[in-house]
Amino acid sequence: MSQNKKVIYILIIGLSILLAYLFTVKTKQTVLPETVKIALRDAGDQLLFSQNDSTSLILPVKALKKNQFELTFSHSISIQPNDLVFFVKRSLTKANLPDNYRVEVNQCAVEEVSYSYVINAEKDKTIVPCSGRILPKNCYVINVFFLDEASMFSPQTLAFFKIGLGAIIIGLLVWLFFRRKQPEVVTENSVVKQSQEEAQLQHQLGRFSFYPEQLKLIQEAKEIKLSKKECELLIIFVNKPNQIVTREELTKQVWEDNGVFVGRSLDTYISKLRKILKDDSTLKLTNVHGVGYKLEVVNS
Repeated sequence: MSQNKKVIYILIIGLSILLAYLFTVKTKQTVLPETVKIALRDAGDQLLFSQNDSTSLILPVKALKKNQFELTFSHSISIQPNDLVFFVKRSLTKANLPDNYRVEVNQCAVEEVSYSYVINAEKDKTIVPCSGRILPKNCYVINVFFLDEASMFSPQTLAFFKIGLGAIIIGLLVWLFFRRKQPEVVTENSVVKQSQEEAQLQHQLGRFSFYPEQLKLIQEAKEIKLSKKECELLIIFVNKPNQIVTREELTKQVWEDNGVFVGRSLDTYISKLRKILKDDSTLKLTNVHGVGYKLEVVNS
């Protein structure tokens, strides 16, 4: 296997790993206070309905410290942990809020945590204890803390990313090493090909250098711009030096696919080319009566 192929395989593997990582990493979600308040009121409402409580009111949800919110009720309620976990999760998910949060249930009279649990996007970090023990009827404050988003990226996920990135870097280094090490090989075919390309770009016409692609003639330091038709006609003559080119051949090659041809057009362009070439005594564009034209090239 060639070195170039090895490098390509390394880069493909690295990019595949990196793309797989990017598709598996969850997009960071934003905690919007107003959205959180609506979601928590919805969870509180479901919690009351589950207990057939139609008298307690949900008090305004408070935004406390950064990413901390407080849900309270007007009357004492009992709390079934399973219901609390389910209703809060469902409401936050519907509102497209982060999956990493901690919930604490405190008694109003004392600052003690009666119940708490942690939900994490990585299931092995989710902790929901004592889910079957009902909290007796009391005045409760439910606090929701949204956790640091960085915890969403596990060590395994980051290691996966590093492997992919490392493979790409190694592939690039190997490619640069062999590129610098291997000298450019000049073969006979490459020289011939280069000469052919140069010949296509430039024609020597007497004292002129003719550049068909650029529609121009150069005589010493003087540059002469050609029209497209002048250039097309001159190419035909250059390819057939000292040969008669019929009017039919000229008109067919230059005007056949370009719409209506006016009889005097050819003569007009031939006249323009004569004026351009008149400064070179080795070139003469002559008229062959009744047949066509000939570019006479005198070897100096």
